[in-house]
Amino acid sequence: MSEQVDLTTIPISPEGGNADGGKSDDGATITVFHDKEHFNVKHPLSNRWTLWFTKPASGKGDNWNDLLKEVITFESVEEFWGVYNNITPVSELALKSDYHLFKEGVRPEWEDPQNKHGGKWSYQFKEKRSINIDELWLHTMLAAIGETLEDEEDGEVMGVVVNVRKAFFRVGVWTRTIGKSIPGRGDGDVAGGKGRTPEKGREILLNIGQRFKATLKLPPNELVEFSGHTDSAHSGSTRAKAKFTA
Repeated sequence: MSEQVDLTTIPISPEGGNADGGKSDDGATITVFHDKEHFNVKHPLSNRWTLWFTKPASGKGDNWNDLLKEVITFESVEEFWGVYNNITPVSELALKSDYHLFKEGVRPEWEDPQNKHGGKWSYQFKEKRSINIDELWLHTMLAAIGETLEDEEDGEVMGVVVNVRKAFFRVGVWTRTIGKSIPGRGDGDVAGGKGRTPEKGREILLNIGQRFKATLKLPPNELVEFSGHTDSAHSGSTRAKAKFTA
């Protein structure tokens, strides 16, 4: 097993530095898709994203906030690949480690104001040796930053998570709501679910679940489950009773 990269010193481009936009000496535009090391133009993402890392607890006295570390925020395709190519693969992380990739300004916690009325889709891979978790996590991140897990006007996806445990890998997608409008949000706040019927809210969440399932390349007989963060908190577990399945 390779030594884990120091997550506080990650370069933000494949070159190990900032990838400034521009052109080559002969004026040609070179993207990361043409040359992953000598590109000169960046492709902005629709949102800025922050990578977080949860390190394994060393004892029962560890505080969650001490274990959760903010790694880096990026805003372009090139910066994403720079981060991804310089961090430890999920398959090599220690047990009880997590990666979280969330929109900038959102902490990967149930208590965060932008998460507390929401929930998550999740799936556990119990046959750890039979899957390529690095590829599945990469595809999940690309679906998130590429905004393909939902339609543009949905405003539900907050972030994606992968958990490394002794008996399984778990991948999840966190959403802003559980299909109901958020109390106190303005009538024009579509992202808060205002103006949506419960049927429409459920339809949007189920659509996200189906896209998530497709991203994980799961067969029809396997189900991804959706549960609310409040239910998980009350049950004292991340495995609360599922509200929806897809």
